[in-house]
Amino acid sequence: MNKAKATEAINDMPTDFELDVLIEKLILIEKVEKGLDQLNVGNTFTHEQVKQKVREWQK
Repeated sequence: MNKAKATEAINDMPTDFELDVLIEKLILIEKVEKGLDQLNVGNTFTHEQVKQKVREWQK
């Protein structure tokens, strides 16, 4: 995340807001950006791979 995106998130907030709501929004933006970066470099799983991982977790 960069300063411009953080500033944009703050500017999108209402005049009065809870700090934890802003923090949650910033964390969400950062996670979405990270996911999109992973997608762009091909760091993804197929649906079948995800299903297999879930089966392994359930053991």
